[in-house]
Amino acid sequence: MINWIKWLLVGVAVLAAIIASGLYLTLYLSLPSLDGNNSTYHVNSPTELQRDALGHAVIQADDIFDAAYALGFAHAQDRFFQMDLQRRSASGNLSQWVGSIAIERDKSARFHQFSKRAQAVFDALPQNQKTLLVQYSHGVNEALKESTVAPFEYLAAGVDIQQWKPTDSILVVYSMYLDLQSSQVDFDLARTALLNTFGDDLYQFITQPSTFQAALDGSEIPLLDADIPPFPKEQTEIDNVAYTGVELPDIGSNNWAVTGNLTATGAGMLANDMHLGLRVPVIWYRAQLNYMVSGEEVSVTGVSLPGLPGIVVGTNNHVAWGFTNSNLDNVDWVELQPGTPTTMVTQSIPLPDGKHEFELEVSEFGPVKHINGKKFALNWVAHHPFAVNLNIVDLGPTKTLNQAMSVIKQIAIPTQNVVLVDENGGAAWLPGGAVLEREKASFTAISEAQYQNNPPKRMASLPSVVNPDSNRIWTANARVIGASDFEQLGDGGYALGARGQQIRDRMFEKDRFNETDFYAIQLDNHARFLMPWHDLLYGLLATQDVEFKPDLSYLNTWGACACEDSVGYTLVKHFRQEVVQTLFGRILTQLDAQDVNSRTLLRGIEPATWQLIHQQPDSWLTQDASSYDELLVDAYRRAKHKLLDKFSPVEADMEQLRWGNVNMLAVNHPFASQIPIVGSLLNMDAVEGFGDTYMPAVQAPRFGASERFFVSPGHLEDAILTLPGGQSGHPLSDFFDAGFEDYATHAATPLLPGEIVHSRTFYKKDEQ
Repeated sequence: MINWIKWLLVGVAVLAAIIASGLYLTLYLSLPSLDGNNSTYHVNSPTELQRDALGHAVIQADDIFDAAYALGFAHAQDRFFQMDLQRRSASGNLSQWVGSIAIERDKSARFHQFSKRAQAVFDALPQNQKTLLVQYSHGVNEALKESTVAPFEYLAAGVDIQQWKPTDSILVVYSMYLDLQSSQVDFDLARTALLNTFGDDLYQFITQPSTFQAALDGSEIPLLDADIPPFPKEQTEIDNVAYTGVELPDIGSNNWAVTGNLTATGAGMLANDMHLGLRVPVIWYRAQLNYMVSGEEVSVTGVSLPGLPGIVVGTNNHVAWGFTNSNLDNVDWVELQPGTPTTMVTQSIPLPDGKHEFELEVSEFGPVKHINGKKFALNWVAHHPFAVNLNIVDLGPTKTLNQAMSVIKQIAIPTQNVVLVDENGGAAWLPGGAVLEREKASFTAISEAQYQNNPPKRMASLPSVVNPDSNRIWTANARVIGASDFEQLGDGGYALGARGQQIRDRMFEKDRFNETDFYAIQLDNHARFLMPWHDLLYGLLATQDVEFKPDLSYLNTWGACACEDSVGYTLVKHFRQEVVQTLFGRILTQLDAQDVNSRTLLRGIEPATWQLIHQQPDSWLTQDASSYDELLVDAYRRAKHKLLDKFSPVEADMEQLRWGNVNMLAVNHPFASQIPIVGSLLNMDAVEGFGDTYMPAVQAPRFGASERFFVSPGHLEDAILTLPGGQSGHPLSDFFDAGFEDYATHAATPLLPGEIVHSRTFYKKDEQ
């Protein structure tokens, strides 16, 4: 009997080894070929695709069209899964891959009809940009054709690879619109629902301006001068509601610059850290494009976006540029009259085992949504042909600040705060991207007549700041424009402004900067914003020190920072969150019941919250609280117990509430949880979290700096580009996690590529 069991176990082990070997072999065979020569009909001259030890793609070509072919080839070899995800996300075709779990997400994407719009955009592009997309597609598809085994994601999902089309690159831009501006779509609708449901007094109270303002010209929007409106009990039937909304994790990007007057070299210096959701593979792809324009060499180094030709953020050694989301208002919801005609359009979403059909309502004003018995049509800049172009590639040949600014004024992408510096010491800020032109921006829904009197077109003239007297420029998703431009350009969901103030103040602490100084600002996790909340909580608990003696000890040693070892920081942060949810949950839950996203209103909730805490109107007390002190202490108890239930449910050990543990950075592959036993190997190593919202070092468990970029044109040997992951999405690639360690330890990865270790050359057919 024992021998039989022994041989059974041996057999199982052998079978498992055979299966594992087969899986490994399949994965190995799907690795791309990084060396050798190719002949193709799609380059005009010999074109090289090289890689260094990080997998940094270095392309040598005679013109930008051949460079686009090689970049498409590289993207497909290393990141086709990511490219496919982005086109599917924008077109509403994720369900074909992952099943019905993605139906609602696909329906939300199809609301915008981006597949149809992508074709219209492509048709309107100038011929050279069409050619660029066609060449890029040829590179992608020839890399796919070369593969003998599909990437593992396709094998796991049982989905066939579909060839890349030029319009798919337009869909990738639309996927960025969804990432960067879809909260604007939600924000306008939430403000409309708030106004229509609770009236103007409460609307003004909740959306009031704050003291956290850091516009470049120092201008301020006047603060609200009005009494707190009574709590609308007659309109709010829900009491003691467990509202769970928290701030959206799409606010966090920073960029800043100084002129050459504040650098040792006399050249301008730029810092940029675009914040996005973090996953495997990371969103950006290192590349250097070397090509000729009018007989002159162009070399552009930075990050590209798989799915698109060209460099998104980077430098040509004469000029450097970086982006943050600008949040200018680019959305109008149009309230339709009862008799306004609409049309129902049937949409069919493919599923692994069939399809899901639903109807989309559209009007001449845009796709339609129903809120409280009324119809609203969406007019969003992304819905118009002028929302997308490839003009960003024209930054390559620019040599001066003014030349680069001229290009930025013509690009069509989700509107960004573009910060530029040049080798001559100049620095500038201006919005870059498509902006709807209106005489006056809307904050809530507009009428059909207002829409018709101001039909959609792109705004031609936007403000800018060039070489300011302070020699400093900063942006952080909050209002950058002056108060005089606010009425026309509006508020598409600005960050509160606390982070912008902190960056601005750090920049005035020194009169000379280098790349290391800039890196230190990017890693600044000082909790200046939460200090009043710390003081409030400490004062409340100090009156009941027997119950909260351990808590007071943690608050005493909180360090005033989002540091890995701080328990006190965790307590203060979640105390604030619970207070906001307690005070406003009854109102926001009623808005959510109308199918709007109330979380967008939380970005500006701080001044209203403190007004309630300071003035303590009785009507805002919840039923189970007899005083504000009781309400606040109970909110803290709930926050603490929620944390312990999650992070130490058995021992209730408060040491487990260290911020590094609570805010653990987890850069994971989206399929990792669906693959048993070995799925976790697809993830980057977990890293203790150190930053948070409302400070320059913004980080959440799956959200953070998608790149850390520091550059001074003309001095690229000192430039830094650190990414939260590797170049390749293939788990057996040498480039899978190359560079992540630098990101995790806050080290400085050089911007410029290192020694070349792989090289492929593409020759024109019959010329090899």
